[in-house]
Amino acid sequence: MLVAISSCLLGNPIRYDATGQRDRFLTDKLGKYVTFLPFCPEHLALGTPRQTIRIVLEDGAKKVYTVFSKEEVTCKMQDAMQTELESLLSQPICGIILKSKSPSCGLGSTKYYTKEMGEGKKDGLFALTCKEHFHDFPIEEEARLNDPWLRENFVMHLFAYEDAMQFEKRVTKLSELIAFHTSYKFLLHSKSEKHYRELGRIVANHEKHSFNNVYKNYLMLFRKAIALKGKISKTVNVLEHMSGFFKHELSPIEKQELHGQITEFQAEIIPLIAVMSTIEFLAKKYDIHYLLEQKFLNPYPKDLGLRSSIQEGK
Repeated sequence: MLVAISSCLLGNPIRYDATGQRDRFLTDKLGKYVTFLPFCPEHLALGTPRQTIRIVLEDGAKKVYTVFSKEEVTCKMQDAMQTELESLLSQPICGIILKSKSPSCGLGSTKYYTKEMGEGKKDGLFALTCKEHFHDFPIEEEARLNDPWLRENFVMHLFAYEDAMQFEKRVTKLSELIAFHTSYKFLLHSKSEKHYRELGRIVANHEKHSFNNVYKNYLMLFRKAIALKGKISKTVNVLEHMSGFFKHELSPIEKQELHGQITEFQAEIIPLIAVMSTIEFLAKKYDIHYLLEQKFLNPYPKDLGLRSSIQEGK
């Protein structure tokens, strides 16, 4: 899996002051499962070390100036961003991780100015460029990934997007598309019931469209669906559906205990992993293959620990 990342987050000393800002979760945990493609348009345009820069709004245009010498470096930055963009577009990346607060890479955290006056925080220039060219794509900045809910959603999106990329390369018949959709049913349901039902209609193909059109339409909507953020209420609905697979196997006390765990998750008393572990154990005990094959059970490697925090739901 190839993920583009602001180079400084890997610890590379290419920030304005020739330092890095290594993010341990990204390098030590996520890094075990992905290959990183580093980029830095500011380093490419202005070298390292360099003066800090800021974005100034002038007559509706975004201009870039060095902070101390007041030199305009807009063209240098535009050329560097185009080079970095072409590099990203030429590679099979399945996600982008940006450096927060950076004039080029901040995602809603970049300061804008009008002369010397602050104009609030928006997307950095390269972040804007990435969003324009990569639609329904896993894009986040590292500071936002400190939020357990955003981190879990982003990593789930990342692994599902990469799975769809690999599937698109090998799918050749409708039965394979149906199997792919079946494995993602509960994950899709946790994102959007509307999208889930529409994807089901596409797979059913009652209109007898060509397979080429069916799988392309399916994957386009699939990517939109997995880009949505999950919520506790939607997750609880999915958990209740999954628990229904044990209605003939569990005793009344066991059913009460399972539903009690779901209620405690909903009340933010226990983390999602506690409920998921119980459901996975029961699925293995009673050999319920439909549940065991669901991506929602294990959408990413467990050792990332993303369902272990009570704060991962909203």
